[in-house]
Amino acid sequence: MTDNITSVSGGGRADAGVSALKGRTGAGAPAETRGRTTIADGVVAKIAGMAAREVPGIYNLGAGMARALGAMRERVPGGGGGVTRGVKVEVGERQAAVDLDVVVEYGVSIVDVAGGVRANVISAVERMTGLEVVEVNVVVDDVHLPDDDEEQTEPDEGRVR
Repeated sequence: MTDNITSVSGGGRADAGVSALKGRTGAGAPAETRGRTTIADGVVAKIAGMAAREVPGIYNLGAGMARALGAMRERVPGGGGGVTRGVKVEVGERQAAVDLDVVVEYGVSIVDVAGGVRANVISAVERMTGLEVVEVNVVVDDVHLPDDDEEQTEPDEGRVR
């Protein structure tokens, strides 16, 4: 059995931000240290999108045009759900950053909702992936008004049917 040293560096210099992880290789090494796990950006985006939607006060994710295109895509069979609409992520080897475009319900405290989104996204991403979430940026693009749904779902009384 031999000692294995793995260095991780953020830049070109050998001494900048290097941390050495020592572990054994071979049959005596624990299974979790044998091999490498890579998590795709899309996986982190889905986790972040689902976690953001769980927060009370969030109506939808995505900016105006993205929401309109996403709504059309959802109506097409096989068009996909829009879990990652309004979510952008940057994933490194050990860290991730998340940007979210959200629509909040009218009457809620935007500051409280944004704080809840940050806490829920950080908790979900870190728990499920093991990545450190360094930032969650929340952009509130719109406020959903209660009348918005009524105008779209109720038929006009004066129309011929």
